[in-house]
Amino acid sequence: MADTRYLVHGVFWDSPAPGPAAAAGPAPAPGPRPPAMRLQDPDGAITALPLDAGTRLGFRLAAAGKHCLGHHLVHGPADRDHVLCPDRAAAARGSQCGRCFVLDDSRLIHDFHRGGRVPPGLRAYLMQPHWLYVATFANGASKVGTASHPRKWNRLAEQGAVVARYVARAEDGRVVRLLEDMITREAGLPQQVRAAAKAAALLAPAAAVDLDALNGRLAGEVRTLLAGAGGEGFAVVDERWVRPELSAKACAPAARHAYPHDLGAGAHGFRIDSLSGGIAVATLDGSGLEFVVNLGQLKARVIELGDHGSDVPAVQESLF
Repeated sequence: MADTRYLVHGVFWDSPAPGPAAAAGPAPAPGPRPPAMRLQDPDGAITALPLDAGTRLGFRLAAAGKHCLGHHLVHGPADRDHVLCPDRAAAARGSQCGRCFVLDDSRLIHDFHRGGRVPPGLRAYLMQPHWLYVATFANGASKVGTASHPRKWNRLAEQGAVVARYVARAEDGRVVRLLEDMITREAGLPQQVRAAAKAAALLAPAAAVDLDALNGRLAGEVRTLLAGAGGEGFAVVDERWVRPELSAKACAPAARHAYPHDLGAGAHGFRIDSLSGGIAVATLDGSGLEFVVNLGQLKARVIELGDHGSDVPAVQESLF
């Protein structure tokens, strides 16, 4: 894959949800797939670069700025097309050009429960069962969120939650978003925690027992609100999300440093030791120190893979 320029689409967790150990048999069941960075080559083909523990990731930025990742057309609950940007344009809105932003079905999701019109395929997607959850991150910041049934586990893995609990199962995406808005309004839980805040939190994660207690208390408060809300189309549930094993080290208390280089320019290289969402805990060559690297900052950027490395900064290890 080296010596080819790739447009980064982001880090995705597409593995099935972790389940109970398989019964003994003639051959072991395949393990979960590691998360992967999706890369688009110059011909438009999408490949997946696995990001398992021990993976060495070396690259250099091969173009300035961000570039459009295209748009999605949704045809049903598990059927969608990713349409590449025909103009290979610069990104104007996050990771899309103006044209692809307007054509993207996904942007209509957020107004559906308020009466917004959506295409038939997107409506079919939204009318499948959805889950309401409460997620807590490494510094205790918490949020309420939603996930479609097929992405029930993966959504939280990509969010980078440390601990989370499902609090309701809704019949469709309209009901679940009405519940989400109610919880934000009544309980004050936000619907978003910024990626920069998640990365900063992994520099010094809080103790797991404290985060679990906080998440359990918030989820309990939300269930009480839901139980008293009345209405139809949902059931209150009490189910814990299973965090991926690859995230365990990132979420454990440790002395770490913020990655000191700008991922928008230059050359970089490090070994990934753990991954929480799209944020890596990594070791630089020639250094025994841990650095927190937000790989999400590479989204919509053009890179060239290769045997590159990151300069090791002069840092002072904590004495405590």
